[in-house]
Amino acid sequence: MGAPGRAEPAGPRGWSRSGSSGLRSGDERGERGYLAGESPLLSPELRGETPPGSACPPRPFPVSPALAMADGCGTGKEPPYPGAAAALRRWEQLRRRAAAPWARGLLAVAAGLGLFYAALRVPLRLRDGLAAVTVFLSTLTPKFYFALTVTSSFISGLIFVFEWWHFRKYGTSFIEQVSVSHLRPLIGGVENSPPAPAAFSAGENEANRQNMPECKMWRNPLNLFRGAEYSRYMWVTGKEPLTYYDMNLSAQDHQNFFTCDTDALRPSDTVMQKAWRERNPQARIKAAYQALELNNDCATAYVLLAEEEATTIVDAERYFKQALKAGEMIYRKSQNCHSQSPQHEAQLRRDTNVLVYVKRRLAMCARKLGRIRESVKMMRDLMKEFPLLSMLNIHENLLEALLELQAYADVQAVLAKYDDISLPKSAAICYTAALLKARAVSERFSPETAFKRGLSTAEINAVEAIHRAVEFNPHVPKYLLEMKSLVLPPEHILKRGDSEAVAYAFFHLQHWKRIEGALHLLHCTWEGTFRMIPYPLEKGHLFYPYPSCTETADRELLPNWKLQGTAMWRIYNLVLVLFSLRSTLSAALKNLL
Repeated sequence: MGAPGRAEPAGPRGWSRSGSSGLRSGDERGERGYLAGESPLLSPELRGETPPGSACPPRPFPVSPALAMADGCGTGKEPPYPGAAAALRRWEQLRRRAAAPWARGLLAVAAGLGLFYAALRVPLRLRDGLAAVTVFLSTLTPKFYFALTVTSSFISGLIFVFEWWHFRKYGTSFIEQVSVSHLRPLIGGVENSPPAPAAFSAGENEANRQNMPECKMWRNPLNLFRGAEYSRYMWVTGKEPLTYYDMNLSAQDHQNFFTCDTDALRPSDTVMQKAWRERNPQARIKAAYQALELNNDCATAYVLLAEEEATTIVDAERYFKQALKAGEMIYRKSQNCHSQSPQHEAQLRRDTNVLVYVKRRLAMCARKLGRIRESVKMMRDLMKEFPLLSMLNIHENLLEALLELQAYADVQAVLAKYDDISLPKSAAICYTAALLKARAVSERFSPETAFKRGLSTAEINAVEAIHRAVEFNPHVPKYLLEMKSLVLPPEHILKRGDSEAVAYAFFHLQHWKRIEGALHLLHCTWEGTFRMIPYPLEKGHLFYPYPSCTETADRELLPNWKLQGTAMWRIYNLVLVLFSLRSTLSAALKNLL
């Protein structure tokens, strides 16, 4: 041991090794330090003390790095200005106090008082604003209303001219395009989804292809004669009634119906095979005469002459009768040898198609010439002889002829057979069924009476039938009610599209007019379909959702001047709406005065 007055080195924790008294004094310092909130394990900087050799003043609490930098501590630099450290310390104190619960409650009370004041103040300000508007309106003169009318008329005229220019240049209505592309998604509609990228797998592409609505073109069962009707219309009006796309589809149909693999064995059929592919009508007619020179019994040559060269229905019927005579003879020969080889079987199918086509067109000639009962008999015999050819939709020709005879019981019998869930529907079937049910109640139907006493069972059935028909094809009512102008129907139609509506209304409008009150009932009830199905493109009721591709396909089937007329009708309706809004506003302002 050393001398009592000599101190030994301090231990690692600063405790004295001079004896028990030194140990107790060290413990007392530690206890005092913990009681004072000063941990011996904390550094002097964190305890708020000034380290040796530091010029920074002691801090009573830990601070953020920003405050430390403001003081200049730890950076080796002086503070930017003398009051920066004090201002930042006050900001830190305010921030800590604002985070306290009592401060948040005070802010919530202040916000509630502000909202309460606004709720009391806004009605008073609205009343003052209405009083100011009333004073302003009372000071207006007739010159103001005249200027308002002139300005609104000028703006409406500009919109009309711009819409017409936009349609002539781009083929679409600007307002309609904006509403579909931008406004419809805002009000809950569904935008057209972009096509699937090519990176998808084959299975996904197949699934997407199945989910996409199919726009299949159908042969119009009631299509007109190209020479006796379409060409005469073009000679009189100077307008093309058929589009190139429609005539191209007809050329493909003729090649499928009237040609086969064995045509190369017969020179006349070889010539006709080339004739169906010709674009020029005169070249087709010339080829038909060449085929008749090679074979006087060439049925397809007579068919082409009846369709395109005959300028009247009488001439067309004469050619078809010659085609029928030659076609029956060829058909009997094909029946005798159809089992010899696949080529002969294909020839029998071709001869069957020719025979059915000729008989059907002869029945249509009889219908157009007024021999309706003869036409009905020919159609019934044709459907019995070839029951498997229902895809040709001969029953739609029969429905129209029976409606002309007003044989409504027979019409109902045909509908009972073909208005089946397993068979494809058409506007002719749906709207004819609605017409028969409307016929039972339309004569005594009155909207006022129905509103007071409610609808009877027969009236409910009629309304439901109309809603079903409108859901299938919503374009038909505007043509039946003559809200849109009719044109000659195309040779092909798109089911549920505008082209099918034109074809149906062209032949069936007279039948709706013949039944008293039928059009009035249709006018009162057809728009109710869209209250039941507000989004027909997304969800249907009795049918699949309405396909969104019909408008694009109909543009290919209907002539351009028909589409321009439709667009002008829409623009005209828009201008009428603008003028009516202007008149309503002017009347309201005058009433306030």
